[in-house]
Parts: sequence; structure tokens; C-alpha cells
Amino acid sequence: MKELIELFESCFGVSPEEICPIKGSASNRRYYRLSSSDAGACIGVIGLDRAENHAFLTLAGHFRSKGLNVPSVLAVSEDEMCYLQEDLGSDILFDKPSEELLCMTMSMLPKLQFEGADGLDFSVCYPQPEFDLRMVMFDLNYFKYCFLKPSGLEFNEVLLQDDFERFAQDLPDGSVDVPTFMYRDFQPRNVMIRDGKPYFIDFQGGRRGPVYYDVASFVWHARSGFSAGLREKMLDSYVDALEAYVPVDRGQFMSRIRLFVLFRTLQVLGAYGFRGWSEHKANFVVSIAPAVKALADLLSGESCGDFSEIAGRYPYMYETLVRMTRLPRLADWGLEEGVLTVTVSSFSFKKGIPEDPSGNGGGYVFDCRSIHNPGRYERYKKLTGRDEEVIRFLEDDGEITAFLEHVYGVVEPHVCTYSRRGFTSLMVSFGCTGGQHRSVYCAEHLAARLSSKYPDLRIRLIHRELTD
Repeated sequence: MKELIELFESCFGVSPEEICPIKGSASNRRYYRLSSSDAGACIGVIGLDRAENHAFLTLAGHFRSKGLNVPSVLAVSEDEMCYLQEDLGSDILFDKPSEELLCMTMSMLPKLQFEGADGLDFSVCYPQPEFDLRMVMFDLNYFKYCFLKPSGLEFNEVLLQDDFERFAQDLPDGSVDVPTFMYRDFQPRNVMIRDGKPYFIDFQGGRRGPVYYDVASFVWHARSGFSAGLREKMLDSYVDALEAYVPVDRGQFMSRIRLFVLFRTLQVLGAYGFRGWSEHKANFVVSIAPAVKALADLLSGESCGDFSEIAGRYPYMYETLVRMTRLPRLADWGLEEGVLTVTVSSFSFKKGIPEDPSGNGGGYVFDCRSIHNPGRYERYKKLTGRDEEVIRFLEDDGEITAFLEHVYGVVEPHVCTYSRRGFTSLMVSFGCTGGQHRSVYCAEHLAARLSSKYPDLRIRLIHRELTD
């Protein structure tokens, strides 16, 4: 933090009057908004990997020189371990996904891919300069070991590996003669909206690679759940803009994009399995069922067109994935009778206790207001019970841990009894003053614990006040 303050002072000639931690990405980078009445605001970043920081700083400077909408870098420490960048505000496309903004974003992507690659030294890219067969195999094995095996599905690993290797050979694309920049994590959460225009952030993992990857990542983003009609409009916006750089055969384009949509879906499931099942992070656990549903729709041809060519070329992989999507443990749809759904929610008492959507009534409501409230302190007001700073605050005195142990002792026997008797719904709600900090923390931890201890349960996690 001291280094960020010194950078601010050297850049603006005054000290910051306010320093607020802000929610970051899934990486270990830490973000802060530093501001003063004279200088305004900027974003301070502390990164733990110099090579990753160097990649971002170099890419940001290069993209700005090409007229691309990325944040400008204002100051950098000598060791490149922290830096200041332009404050683009707080509006994220994921939170305001209008058709106009989504299509505008897709129409801007070809410029980033082609003009952003022009004159770029790809050797600075992190962790490597290009998307290649080895990187594809890393991600396919990530899916296999972090999701497919933990799912409990029986499969022939040799036959699957044969198809994985054939699939990996087919993905890298040489149809575009000039090098193109692959963002790698191009999705609505990494697009800020300022003055009605999209701005791109978190591109430090980009490298040379095929244009299809970013299109698949964005248009079929697992958590956005775009409709078929909206996906088609976004694709049209992208292809229309792409034709300014290369001729496009739309039939061939769709044939290629299917491979990347499938690959990206498997990659996302690998991440959900690791973050959810291995690290017990509840927001990833509850994202698994919708992602599996998206994979099922993909394989059936509902969401990306005819998959018969893919089924014919990679028959064992295709058949294994279809079987996996039918596992009752993974499905949030078409569940067998007798599977217990536990709905875990956080809420504000000011807005009333959540209604039970099952109509059965019962369950539990726990009052978290006796626990020390982080919301009383300015630096935590814009954060939630999911953020590391709030988690540390709540866990420091052990009060919330003891509270949850009592909750577990009440809820878990109830879950076991309901499951044994074939009941299908149970609701557990945590309330606090604002429904933002203590209740969110408790709901996250109960959902993660139940998912870990009782893998056959269906868990629904709802943070009511965070989705208003």
C-alpha cells in the first residue's frame, strides 16, 4: 500500500485522501481506488507476478497507441510490482448487458484482434507468446482431472485421450495469414462501460491466437446465458466488422466456432470444478449445473447448430460428455424425484424475510446481526461477504466461525433426515442489516460445506440484495 501512495503522490503532487479496496478478478492481484479532491481518482494495482504485470503494462501501452479503448497507465513502480491506471468507473457490461452494448462490444473486437496485433512483440505475453497445442492439452487435462474425474463418471481414459489429442490438433488455426491477438478471457465481466462506450480490461493473459476463441468466450459466456436470438445478433455484429480485415465464409466460420465453443465450455467446467469442488467456493459450485446444462444444449445442437460433424470426428469424447451431462449430481434440470434441493440465501431484514418458492414453508432463518458488522466501516461499504478483506475482518475474532458451527449442528441433521425421507426442498436463510456482508459470508460457507459433505444434494445459492 505504501508504494501505491508514493506513486499517487509522485503522479499528482498530492496525497490520496481516500483509499478503498475494490473487488478484483479471480487472480491474486489487489485493486484499490485512490482519490483526492484535487487530483480525482485512479486505480491502484498490486500484482504478485512481475511477468504478468509487465505483460499488462506493455499491452496497455501498445493498445493505447493503436487507439483501442483500454485504460491508460499513469505510473509504474521501478520493479513493476504495482502501478496506477485510469479509473474507468464502476459500470461493468456483465451488470448492464443491453443488446446495443453487447453488439457494440463485438463489433470492436476485430480491431483489437488485428490492429492490436500489428507491431506487437508477442514475446512479452504471459505466460507464453501463443496459443498452441500444448496449451490446449493443458486445458483439456484441467477439465479431465478437475471436473470429469471428480464427477464420478466411469470412462476409458485411453480412448478419451486419443480424441483429446485429435481435438487439440484441430483447434490452432492458420487460416488468417497475419498474426492476431487472442484476449483469452474476453467476457462481459472484463468490459467496462464509460460514457456509453465499452473499454477492455484484464487482457494480461492474451497472446497470439485464433480469432474464434474470443468470440466463443464472449457469445457463449456460461454465466450470461444469452438467448439464441441475441447470440445471433452479436455474431452478425462481429462478422460484419471482421470483414473489414479478412474475407469471411460464414458457413466455414460457424463450423470453426463450434470447436471453440466446445473447448471453452470444457475449460470453464474445469475451472468450476477446481474452484468449487476443490476450493469449496460456493459461487463456483452453484455455477456448475447451469454450465452442464449449457454443455448439454451444445451437444444436442440447440445452442450452436449441428454437432454431428464433431460427434463423428471425436466419437468417444462426444459420447463421454453426453453421459456426463446426464449425471443426476450435475443436472439442475430434469432431476429425479426424491433429490433434495437446499436453497441457501442471504438477505436484509429491512426488506423482509425471503419467501419459500417451493411453497412448503419451514426451514431456518438465522439472524447474523449480533456479529460485528463490517458495513459500519467506510473501507468495507462497497465490498461484500465474498471479498477477501471482508472475510479477514469477519474471521479475525472467531465470532462468525463459532456462529456457523452452531448453524451446521442444526442444519446438517435436518438435511440428512430430509434426504432419507425423500423430501425435495429445504430453505436456509441468513439475514443481517444490509444483506451484503455477514449474511453473504454465512450463506457462502454453508452452501460450500453442504455441497462438499453431501454431493448428491442440489444446492441453490441466492444473494437477494446483491442481485437487486
